Parts: sequence; C-alpha cells; structure tokens
Amino acid sequence: MPTFLTPNRHGYSVRFSPFQAERLVCATSQYFGLAGGGTLFLLEVTPEGNLVELDTFQWGDGLFDVVWSETDANVVVSASGDGVLQLWNVSCPQLAPQTFKEHKKEVYSVDWSQTRQEQFVLSASWDCSVKLWDPNRPNSLATFLGHSQLVYNAMWSPHVPACFASVSGDGALKIWNSHIPQRATMTLRAHDAEVLSLDWCKYDQNILATGASDGLIRGWDLRNFSSPVFELKGCDYAVRRVKFSPHHVSVLASVSYDFTTRQEALVLYSGTRIWDFKTSPDALETVKHHSEFVYGLDFNTHVSGQIADCGWDSLVHVFNPRAFSALPPSNAK
Repeated sequence: MPTFLTPNRHGYSVRFSPFQAERLVCATSQYFGLAGGGTLFLLEVTPEGNLVELDTFQWGDGLFDVVWSETDANVVVSASGDGVLQLWNVSCPQLAPQTFKEHKKEVYSVDWSQTRQEQFVLSASWDCSVKLWDPNRPNSLATFLGHSQLVYNAMWSPHVPACFASVSGDGALKIWNSHIPQRATMTLRAHDAEVLSLDWCKYDQNILATGASDGLIRGWDLRNFSSPVFELKGCDYAVRRVKFSPHHVSVLASVSYDFTTRQEALVLYSGTRIWDFKTSPDALETVKHHSEFVYGLDFNTHVSGQIADCGWDSLVHVFNPRAFSALPPSNAK
C-alpha cells in the first residue's frame, strides 16, 4: 500500500487529479490546524508502487481543503484558516498563488464545478456563508446566506449546471441555484447534529448523502425530502467525510472518528469504511490504518476501487479495499 508521511503536518484533504491517474494533492496544517502554517503536497504514485513527493507549496495559515481544476491539469485551489483561497499552478512552484480574500473566518471547503457548461469555484466558510468565484476574477460573483452556523461543506452537482448543496452546523442540508443567491431552493433538517460532509451520487442526479457528528450517514432523494432513502450506522463518532464511488452505483466510502478497546485501554483507531447502501446498512469493510483522526478521502476516477485518505497522524495512504473485488459485476457501471 503506497504511503507518504507529511512531516509535522496534519492532513485535512486529499484529492486525485482528474487528468493523471497517478497524481494527487494533499492539504495539511501544522499543530492540528489550531496554529501555524499550511503545506500543500503534490504527490505521485510511481510505477513501482511508491507514493513520492513531487513538490510542496507553503501558506502562512493552515490548509483545510483542496480541489483540482476541471480544465487545467496543473491548477489547484486550496482553502485556509485565514479565510483565503489560493489558486496554485503546480507546474510553476516559484510563482506565488493567486488569492481570493473575502471570507471573515476559516474556509473549510472548496469545490470546482463538474459540468462543462461552467467553470466556477465554491467556498464554504465558518462565517456561515458560501461564496461563488470565477477563477479569472478577483472578487466573488455571489454570496449565499441562509445557514445559521458554520458551513462545513458545499459541493456542486456533477449532473445539473448551477446546482449545488451545502451542509452546516445547524443540521441543515440546502440545495441552491447559483443564479439565485437570495434563497435556497430546498432546505431539509438532515440530522439532529452538526452536518460535516456531503456528496452527490455519480449515477443518479437526485441522490446525495450527508455525514454528521451523530455518526450517521443518510441518503436523500431530491424528489422526496420527507425521509432518508437510506441510513448507514456503525460509525462511533463524527463522520468527517463521505464520498460516492465513481465506478459503482450504490457504493460510498466514509471516514470517521472511532475508538476500540485493547487490553483494557481505550485506543483510537481511524480509517475508511466502504458501504453499499442497496445491500446492507452495515459496512462492507473497515480499513483501520490510521492512529489519529482521518479527515481527507477521495476516489480515483481513473482506477476502479482505488481510494486515498489522510489524517492527523501525518500519513497519506493510497489503497484498494478488498470489498471492491467482491462486488458483483452488475453493480459496476
């Protein structure tokens, strides 16, 4: 299993390149994101199966998320604790990043639009707002208000142009039209807890999932918000991130805080769970390979069944859970 150590840095986000199967970036912070700076690591899986560093990029505050451009294989956008977004050209490490500064508090999430009709970036912040950016303009195009607490995650629909979702510490899931910043088009109380993560199904434009501090993952159908279409249990503590598989219709992965007892001592372990919501409410597999909280999670769109995760133990793992080899062919697209 390819593994990389981010020395004295704690991982918050990892993303595979949409252009190169072997390339990924990892956003990290010093001192668990509470103080110090941030480092962006550009990594590559070698033909020999090693995970190696190609370059690093430094910022004066902790980095909490990162996303690749959908149009340029060398461009990524990161988000930091000082409320700034940074646009980096990873092929020119000597260049200072282009910056976008409007948020008043930490930016915890960034996402690049998935539909070819538009090329916009979303940022979600602890100032309770979501902002819309054109990477070619210095100022935001719109600000979306409506959440009453920290906004942890905002994600574009991979199917419907101008549509995105956001989740917050207020327990709400909101669906937005980016052309109408005045109000959300749909609002749902998704959990009686802080909602920390969301993702859209890659095969059904109406399905998305939320993960919350109550340890639950819930699936929602935009055509009927009255109750979840699935609920996955088994995470002991907060679900930090949830991701749908790009290769299997009903499969998703999650990372969360977990504790287990060994030799009469309470021990922290963290890892990634693999789920198939159409077959069972229980996890297909739990990969326990972190000794601290895990924050970052992503699927490789180029390699079926390959996942990357990262956490506070300074480790980045690229791995292929066994559960994928056991999935029936009918479940794959």
